[in-house]
Order: sequence, then C-alpha cells, then structure tokens
Amino acid sequence: MRIKKHYLFPLLLITSIMYAQNFQKKTFCNPVDVDYKYRKPIPEKRSNYPEHNVICRSSADPVLLNHSVNGEFSSYYLFATKSGGYWKSDDLISWEHILPNIWPSSYTSKDKENRPIAPAALSVNDTIYFQPSSHFIAAPIYYSTQPEKGIFKVYNKSLRFPKDLNPPGLWDPAFFYDEDLNKWYSYWGSSNVYPIVGAEMDKKDSLHIIPKYTNLINLNPKSHGWERFGKDHRDEHKPSYIEGAWMTKHNNKYFLQYGAPGTSENMYANGVYTSNSPLGPFNYEPYNPISYKPGGFLNGAGHGNTFQDKYGNWWNTGTSWIGVNWVFERRILMVPAGFDKDNQMYANTRFADFPQYAPTRKRNNRNELFTGWMLLSYKKKAIASSEKSKQLGAVNITDENPRTFWVAKENKKGQNVIIDLEKLYSVKAFQINYSDYLEENTNLSFKISMDKQSLETYKKKVYTHFKMYASKDGKHWNKIGDNTHEMTNRANPYVELPKTEVTRFIKFENIHVATTNLAISDIRIFGNGNGKNPETPKNLNVVRDENDGRNAFISWNQVSDATGYNILWGIEKDKLYQTYQVWADTSPNLEIRALNLGQEYYFKIEAFSENGVSELSEIKHIQ
Repeated sequence: MRIKKHYLFPLLLITSIMYAQNFQKKTFCNPVDVDYKYRKPIPEKRSNYPEHNVICRSSADPVLLNHSVNGEFSSYYLFATKSGGYWKSDDLISWEHILPNIWPSSYTSKDKENRPIAPAALSVNDTIYFQPSSHFIAAPIYYSTQPEKGIFKVYNKSLRFPKDLNPPGLWDPAFFYDEDLNKWYSYWGSSNVYPIVGAEMDKKDSLHIIPKYTNLINLNPKSHGWERFGKDHRDEHKPSYIEGAWMTKHNNKYFLQYGAPGTSENMYANGVYTSNSPLGPFNYEPYNPISYKPGGFLNGAGHGNTFQDKYGNWWNTGTSWIGVNWVFERRILMVPAGFDKDNQMYANTRFADFPQYAPTRKRNNRNELFTGWMLLSYKKKAIASSEKSKQLGAVNITDENPRTFWVAKENKKGQNVIIDLEKLYSVKAFQINYSDYLEENTNLSFKISMDKQSLETYKKKVYTHFKMYASKDGKHWNKIGDNTHEMTNRANPYVELPKTEVTRFIKFENIHVATTNLAISDIRIFGNGNGKNPETPKNLNVVRDENDGRNAFISWNQVSDATGYNILWGIEKDKLYQTYQVWADTSPNLEIRALNLGQEYYFKIEAFSENGVSELSEIKHIQ
C-alpha cells in the first residue's frame, strides 16, 4: 500500500515517539544516577563557603544488595549515607526512591538529622537487615520482608555491644552472615587511631554482639603508599583514616574490605585483608588497593561493598568526591569486580566513568561491559546564552572537572549552552552534571518525616527538567533528549539515546531547576568518531623512587591524536588491575604514589581518543 506524501512526516514522527517511549536502556554511567538528596546547612567549619549558609546534594558509603525471595531474584536495593530512605532497581540502570515507614537517625550528638550515616545492610533468607552507625552504647537493628513497599520493623530495639570499646559505639558497621558456619558477625570502625573491629553476633538473642570482640586490622602508610593522605597521597603529615568495613567470602577465604585513607580529594580507595577465619588473623594482600580511581572525571572509589548481581557477576561499590560546597559532597559509583583464577580480588576502574553495559548474563572477562563509547566533549568549545562571570563561564562545561562549573547569569527557562564537537560524530549518550554552587535555599532539604501529601508537594517543587538538541550545522536542530515528563531531582542524569545521532553540535536547554543558580559542572557527550584508533604510546619508562619505594616515576611519548591515557599496573604480568587515567593535554609523565614496599610491579599504557582505544604498550617491570 502506498502512503500519501502528506501523511509521511506525521507517521515517521509517531513511529519515532513510540520507539523512544518503548526503548529499553542497556547502559549506565557513573556516578550512579539516583536522586541524591539535599541535607541541612553545612557546618561553617567544614564549608568551602563559610560566609554562606550553603547546602548540597550528596550521598556516600553505599551498600548495594541483591535481594532474593524464595530463592529467586527480587530486586536490587541501594542503601547509603543520608539518602532519605533507599533505592530499588531491577536492572542496575533505573532507580526508584523508597521512603520507608520508619527510619532511624545516626546516633551521634553532632547530627540531629533523621538520616542514617554509613549504614549496615544485608539480605539473608528473604529478609533485609539494616543498622545505622552509632556513637552511643546502644542502637537499633531494623528488618524488612517487604522492602519494595518501604515497610520496616524493629528487630532489636537496643543493640548491646561491649562497654569497654574505645571509642564507644559502632561507626561504619557491616553485617556478615556465614552460611557454612550458620553464624553472624559484625565489623565496624572509622578512625585515624583505632582499628577495624569484629565480633560474633548472637542471632538467637536478636543479633546482640557477643561481648568478646577482636581488633582486626589497621593502616600502615609507611609501607602502603596508597594509605597516605592528601591529593595523590602527598599529605603525609595528616593522619589517614581506616573505615568502611565489608566482608566477602569466596572459595573458603574471607576478604575483609576497608576504605582508606580518607573520603576527600582523589585518593579514596578500597583494600582487603584475607583470612581463613571470619575473625582472623588477617593478612595484608600485596595487590592492594583493589578499587582505586585517582584520575578522570570521577575521583575516588573507597568505602562501599562487594556483591553479586542476579547473573553471578561481582561488583564493587564506592564513594567519589565532588567537594564543591564542602569536602563531604560526594556521589556513588559501582564497577565490575571479581576474583581471578588465583582467588585474587580485583575491581575494574578502567573507563569507570564512561558508559558501561548493564549485565544481562554471566560475563566472560572484566572489560566486556565497557561499551567502547568514547568521550567526545573533552575541552571542546562551548558557548552559553549567559554567564554570571568569566570565571563561571561555559568553558568549564567540557573540562571534565566536577569542581569547576558554568553558572548562568539568571536561572530561568531557555538558558542554554551549545557544544561544538568540531566535526561529525556518532553520538550515543550524554550526561549532565549539575552543581549546587552557593545554594542556600534550605527548603530544598528532604525530610524523612514527610507524609504522602507533603512528599508530593516536595516533588512538584524540587525537580530537574531539561531538553537536549543535536545539529549538523548549528542552525537546524532536532530534539534528542527531554525529561519534562518526570518529576525527579537528578543531580547527574545520564541519557542513552534510542538511536545513534550523527551530529556536530549539541545544545542543552534549561527548562527548570529548583536551585537558586543554574549551575552545571560538565555536559559529557559519548559516542564514536569515524577515524582510526590512536597509536600505542611508545617508550614507556618506569623508574622506582630510590628514596621512597612507595613511589614510581612514569613517562611515555605523546600520541598526536590522543584524548588521554590509561596507565595500568599490577603485581603480575597478567594482573594489571590498577588504572590511573590522565589527559593528553598534560605532560606525558606521572608519579604514582600508591605502591607497597617490597612488592615488584608490572606496567603498561594505552591511549584513547574519540575513535577508540589503542593496543597496550610493551610491559615494564620494576623491583
């Protein structure tokens, strides 16, 4: 049947709309795209703007659970610091915020907000158990057999634990249930002085902690370079923190995970000690850290948990640093993880803030979830409809730094930014990272005590709306993104396009933000060019610091068309599990200060561009 010409355009438009609505997203991009909540005003002593009463969106210290009912997958649940509840997902892509019927405070005299900090959570036998951090002698444990409905009950009104603890209370707690032993354990600790502590719990007595406890592990930054504080571990005069305990059992070995050396700047990481017993003694693993991300857009990967998805794939979660309004302004990330043939634990942070495929089956290797969609927007020219100042200009939109941002002269509908990719690319996805620059409106703060009516009122006030357009010539535009149908406050919305868009120009148009300022740190565009992959960097050179074996000096030859480089290293030739990403417009050298004394290492380097990734370089070995 022939279609009349005047019906062709409407039919194509309807088909396109239906396709977009039925489109099933296959990818995600860190930071995890949840509706991070605003907290109360930041304490003046910790604020980056002490002359202002600023607030910000933030969350950290994630525990991501694979919850089953009657032995069958039910949903994933994400618990984290000060989140006004928790999140539910069926695919690790889309997340629904759930406001529970009851929710505890974190028990500390310093913080009266009704929001748990660094909670413990675990799914065992159709039940989710939950415990907030506590500085006091007693704290409750909650449980739920209907987490999808937000229904929690008190399991233990007042958890007892040893009175001789120093410091008192359970801060950064973690549950562990050993199926083989049919025993429960608790691990906790967050200090620059005291160790991570562990104890058995009495399930018959409402999970009270048995009075005998064990000091398990502490930091040793004099031998472990990555445990030193400061940017790239350069502030050795500042004390490092050990925190964020989590226990994983694999092949009859116990992996006690911990976060160090602190949640600020770029060096936050996860490490592990191992043992043949849940309470030790524990041995430091020479391949530490396991999850480490000091370079790239997101910095930091510490204090999280390790879990298996419904297909049996391992993942490691962690905390990344934003640090605009205060040092504890943070986001959540998750990366593929696992155990190799030698039962060595690893987490893969290579391209961790580029789009990744969500799991649909058991994966075959640690890199296969990377989509191969490259960053197209780095340092590309951006023009804004207005700028509050030159320092807060559109140039910050493409610099891959969440601590610089564009601020529009006025926060109003229609303000826009146009990014020129300089030539035609196949665009697959984009991510918008909003900033809470100088936000002082405390009405944005989310209150856990909201009833249904006040919650709906809040959603109608605190939400983010935008539209995105593409153009080949900068004159004729077609819409490629529109979230005005949803009422959600998204700090870093990631949008996968239903079909590839061949384009040169990308335009962001503001429709609504609840913040005082319209501020965006980065608009990140992902896809592929049509050229060849960059050449492999030549003349990789690695020299260990003669005066301090925790450091290594690395250099290489620049690749002319590279966007950046990944330096990969590990303790064996086929175990290059660590990654440090650097940009190609910086000097072709790097000092890595994360090595362990007395451990030999192997290094390689790869270049990446808008077109793809090079082959790995020759390997370099240092004693």
